[in-house]
Amino acid sequence: MRQGFALACALLLTSITVSAEPAPQLRLLSEHAVEGMRGGNLSGLAQCGKELWAVSDRDDDQIYRLETGDGVWHAETVGIGVPPVPDSGLPWGLRARAWVASFVRGGDLDFEGITCDSAGNRYVVSEAHAAVLQIPPTGPTSWLKISPLMVREARARGMLLNFNAVFEGLAVSPEGDKLWLAAERESRGLLLIKRKQTVWDCDGGCVLLSEAGKEMQPAQFPKAKPMPKDFADLSLYNGKLFTLERNAYEICRRDAETAKVERCWSYAEDALQENRRYPQPFGLAEALVIDDEGAWIGIDNNNDARADGEVRPIVWRFAAPEGGWSAKP
Repeated sequence: MRQGFALACALLLTSITVSAEPAPQLRLLSEHAVEGMRGGNLSGLAQCGKELWAVSDRDDDQIYRLETGDGVWHAETVGIGVPPVPDSGLPWGLRARAWVASFVRGGDLDFEGITCDSAGNRYVVSEAHAAVLQIPPTGPTSWLKISPLMVREARARGMLLNFNAVFEGLAVSPEGDKLWLAAERESRGLLLIKRKQTVWDCDGGCVLLSEAGKEMQPAQFPKAKPMPKDFADLSLYNGKLFTLERNAYEICRRDAETAKVERCWSYAEDALQENRRYPQPFGLAEALVIDDEGAWIGIDNNNDARADGEVRPIVWRFAAPEGGWSAKP
């Protein structure tokens, strides 16, 4: 009996990741409250040319162009026409729960990420339906034709099994021919699909990574505890895939073809200053953009006030690490 208990404890401990060395801290340069998002809940960011775009997981019929600058930012509404959602292969039960939840919180589609290619096409991922909407610079929107093998393979590897834990972010190649998707948690994972003649499909296999287990929240978090490993967004920069790892308060650089971690940076020190803390017992960062000068991180505060009373969505600007994002450990 004692041996069995000891073995169970050992297995639990091995499923909790604790970093041997703390990740280097990023430096906060500025923060910007965002006004004008009807549903609040900023859940995705994209840099298209010189413009920043955002989505809310409470709005199905519009995205936002952000008027940036010093101080408070303003969100300009851009309406989109959304055709009927195709069947992605996600089970009816998960889709039904999302539909019921939409009556309480709004947002049947549950947009959780936005990205764009070099031609100006914007892509938005629907968590509720495991589907990707393409919004061209001109002309009608359309859902990508994605092979149902993607969802089938992801579920076989332990992902997309739980309500509100489906796709949380996406990134697209500049050419618009490769698309990466981030499965949120329990298990989290990274998938890659490629554009074929008539459909987006797996190239040998869709799943680059499937990972369960827990990891410790950063020491700066009040009453830090182990939390499920998760992904909150993706950003493709200089051929590398950057993951926003919300509960760990980290950004990690990964190989875009294998998803192997190359290096991580923490944003906990400045993000968890006492005045910036929220009452939720988990991380709230949901949006990521990486560029030459630094990182944009967007906060989905669920309309809750943080310690200083701010209730609007927040976007943080962090400086690039010393040596740049390509620096080796």
